Amino acid sequence: MSHHRHSARTGRPFDPQTLMMGYGYDPFLSEGSVKPPVFLTSTFAFRNSAEGKRYFEWAYGLKERDPSRDPEMGLIYSRLNNPDLEILENRLACWEGAEQGLVFSSGMSAITTTLLSLVAPGQEIISTNPVYGGTDFYFEHICPRWNTPVHRVRAGTDAAAQVEKLLRERPGRVRLVYVESPSNPTNCMTDLAALREVIQRVGTPPEGQEILLVVDNTFLGPLFQQPLQCGADLSVYSATKFLGGHSDLVAGALLGSSRLLQEVGVYRTILGTMAEPFTCWLLLRSLETLSVRMEKQQETALHLARMLAAHPAVARVYYPGHLDEAQNAIWSRQCQGSGSLISFDVKGGEAEAFRVLDAVEICKLAVSLGGTESLVEHPSTMTHSDLDDETKAMAGIGPAMIRLSVGLEAVVDLEADLRGALDMLL
Repeated sequence: MSHHRHSARTGRPFDPQTLMMGYGYDPFLSEGSVKPPVFLTSTFAFRNSAEGKRYFEWAYGLKERDPSRDPEMGLIYSRLNNPDLEILENRLACWEGAEQGLVFSSGMSAITTTLLSLVAPGQEIISTNPVYGGTDFYFEHICPRWNTPVHRVRAGTDAAAQVEKLLRERPGRVRLVYVESPSNPTNCMTDLAALREVIQRVGTPPEGQEILLVVDNTFLGPLFQQPLQCGADLSVYSATKFLGGHSDLVAGALLGSSRLLQEVGVYRTILGTMAEPFTCWLLLRSLETLSVRMEKQQETALHLARMLAAHPAVARVYYPGHLDEAQNAIWSRQCQGSGSLISFDVKGGEAEAFRVLDAVEICKLAVSLGGTESLVEHPSTMTHSDLDDETKAMAGIGPAMIRLSVGLEAVVDLEADLRGALDMLL
């Protein structure tokens, strides 16, 4: 079972949660250790010179490896490959049925390495708005230096129509459509299948290339949404969040076809943006509990979302499956759950939001999300503070908005904590 996604006896595919316990690892290659060791080494020895030559030819794409004839790719150097890195990448790919996975030193290094490798200077990007603050900074301040125009469309129900208009206006220029769904921090859903249909129907790709659909799947993935199954070419993650899940590491991940990930992998090797062995080992530990953590966090979040919606000091709640009819229709087609990120507007503005944030007792006032502890923050002045007022208004990020990442504390305590803080506004 450790090397196959299907049962050797019945042929039935294993559930990803089952695969997280052993897939891609042979204990008897590591003295029978049930768990993979941490391979803290910078370099690996070759058996002979011919082997070293062969591995480097494959690693740098000088020759193509034929899996039916050639032996497996061997280990060279931990900037290229490492056992912990490879085992982790194999397991991550299982969640979305991807051909391959790549792991990076952070979510932003996953995003930037992907974009640098796949979008040439002069080619253009279409992105939904809002996106994570770091991604927005890259689009607004770094892409112009590389002569890479980025066109923004508002995330949500009519995003596909906006993308279609841009593709018709800019034939042969757009290389990539970048989407956050749900968006950060408004939880706005964008129809991925509709985007794929538009790209195929009206998109005119740059010469010799296709237009790629790349989705940041950090908020719901991989348990409650699988973009690759909805027509996306690539699914990117901040593995710092739910995949890591304990607020004790920083990492990123990318899932997709071997063809595309081979291109990105060469850039990762040269830029040096891979995750180091101990971080990979920690992520392997975390993947074993991913399902139980995300399911429990979602259960609590559903309860808290209902409580917030009914509280007299709350003006609006933003939570997948609890939005307007059109948004809920996208969510029901595309997702298998609502996740555990809730944003809500208090009645008032920044001062009222700050009163609530400063009054909570259990929820920690900190950015990030997806950890075992509950976190609250103020998007307008924290995670999305670098956005100008016009972009914030377009995205629906107001001064009264609070973002809540629901952890694993007892639901009765979290409800009492939030209710008590909100009651101070009455």
